[in-house]
Amino acid sequence: VQLQAFGGGLVQAGDSLKLSCAASGRTFSNYVMAWFRQAPGKEREFVAAISRGGGTTFYRDSVKGRFTISRDNAKNTVYLQMNSLKPEGTALYYCAAGSDYTRLPDTYSYWGQGTQVTVSS
Repeated sequence: VQLQAFGGGLVQAGDSLKLSCAASGRTFSNYVMAWFRQAPGKEREFVAAISRGGGTTFYRDSVKGRFTISRDNAKNTVYLQMNSLKPEGTALYYCAAGSDYTRLPDTYSYWGQGTQVTVSS
């Protein structure tokens, strides 16, 4: 499956941003979808994941209550709504598709190219 993430940008602390990731090539609903992020000089970290049908989600603790992952299987798209953004959220955000509902990047087989989110203080 091919993934293309977009929607990043430069925002101020406290602002909102919505990322999208469009999938093509295989049956989108067969995959668990997730968002990861990587800041300069840091390892890639899990942000959120959503089950195949969209009924179950989980998040890293630092974004709970501020970020929402969702998916539209009819549109082959997964979203990440980010509210109350903080400067520490500055990173390259990646979407990923896999078979297992985990927070481990190695368990995801397909990755998008990343979209940059920069949060100024």
